[in-house]
Amino acid sequence: MTPLPNAEQIWQALAQVPDPEIPVINVVEMGIVRDVQVEGGKAVVTMTPTFSGCPALYVIREGLEQAVRGLGFAEVEVRTVLFPPWSTDCITPEAKAKLERYGIAPPRPTSEFGLIELELELVRCPRCGSLDTAVKNTFGPTLCKSIYVCNVCREPFESFKTL
Repeated sequence: MTPLPNAEQIWQALAQVPDPEIPVINVVEMGIVRDVQVEGGKAVVTMTPTFSGCPALYVIREGLEQAVRGLGFAEVEVRTVLFPPWSTDCITPEAKAKLERYGIAPPRPTSEFGLIELELELVRCPRCGSLDTAVKNTFGPTLCKSIYVCNVCREPFESFKTL
């Protein structure tokens, strides 16, 4: 009988699961996957959703389960934990760079106290790099994004909200 993969191999498989709302990055880079354990013959993946009511939650759970089953695990448990809550600080620097290359302004870090400034922030245009941008709609195509326009290159773009 072939031995089951270890936790590191599971992490590698999970890194192939794209975020369904932003497919240029994966769920591991997003910081959604918090822990991986192998308990006997069962794989346990612990995740934290970006929002409690995230519409992509079911798709993410299915993707995680399929990725682990693809490694040969017959029994897979995907646990959801809400504490500590997910924040945009969980997104890896590599994923933030991918967002920018994809045309989405990445979120800035939260404050040292974990507070989010409520005033509108200066958002750099991911196309030309200008800070001369304006919010057009705080509600973007997904809950985590807003719509901006650059006043220099005149291009609209999405900005990932700092959470």
